[in-house]
Amino acid sequence: MNHSSLDVTIIFTSYGSFRPLNYFFLILALIFYLLSVFSNVFLMLVIYVESSLHKPMYIFLFNFAVNGLIGSSTVWPKIMENLLADTHTMSFLACLVQIFWGYFYVTSAYTTLSVMAYDRYVSICKPLLYHTIMTPGRVKALLTAANIIPLFSIAILVYLTSRLPMCKYTINKLFCDNLTLVKLSCVKSVLVNLYGISTATILIGFPCLTVLLSYAKILNVCLKASKDAQKKALSTCSPHLITFINFSLASLFTVIYNRYSAFLPGEVNILLTVDTILIPPLLHPVIYGIRTQEIRKCFLKTVRKSERLFRMTF
Repeated sequence: MNHSSLDVTIIFTSYGSFRPLNYFFLILALIFYLLSVFSNVFLMLVIYVESSLHKPMYIFLFNFAVNGLIGSSTVWPKIMENLLADTHTMSFLACLVQIFWGYFYVTSAYTTLSVMAYDRYVSICKPLLYHTIMTPGRVKALLTAANIIPLFSIAILVYLTSRLPMCKYTINKLFCDNLTLVKLSCVKSVLVNLYGISTATILIGFPCLTVLLSYAKILNVCLKASKDAQKKALSTCSPHLITFINFSLASLFTVIYNRYSAFLPGEVNILLTVDTILIPPLLHPVIYGIRTQEIRKCFLKTVRKSERLFRMTF
């Protein structure tokens, strides 16, 4: 890392100075953050406890829930701290760490969604070969690739950014992102920009293409199947498809937000950030809990067990 950057402090200028409104946003963010943590942890607990859910589809979903925890915990605790503080700053190193985990959250979510789409494709289009294809070894390999590839790719991106000398220190946003940090540099780095575009293409573009191709094949099979088979396919695929669309819309909204946040008041920035970062990790476990029959049954079973245990204790 460029040693001159170690002492740099990043200043956020988008936090509103209207303190009563800041407290309102703080309470709102805290409620949504706690709900997000609870819903993801509870989904993970249900999948872990119930042996009937120890299948590739739910193993991938467990990983997706872990990813949701990483995403919401990367940004929101610091935002809530700044909403309470008189000064809104972050060290350069802490900013790089936030970028690393934030970008890992986004890219790992897309790679995991593509793996889940592949699982649904094999389940519906090649049902007789499903257990032959989706072996425990294959599931582990897919999970490893979905996490390790984004991990190392984003680590390289953050390392390249850390080498840039900083000449500016203010960001008109609520949190750090790589493009904004690169713009604070004294030099224009073609390497960082090219690597960032390549990484986004590989870790977001290709997974999106995988999801779209998988569902194109699933749709083709469903059109030739009976109504009962279509209904079953729809019930198993709809949670994943809704999650993919929701996450893609949130990601698109984030891109728009990154371009125009400099022209928005601090209070509007906070509301938009709630929609782009906090809502997806909260909404996704709820979607799977409502739309997936097996999870609903196991959820109710877990709740009943907890009630019985509570009554026995007290």
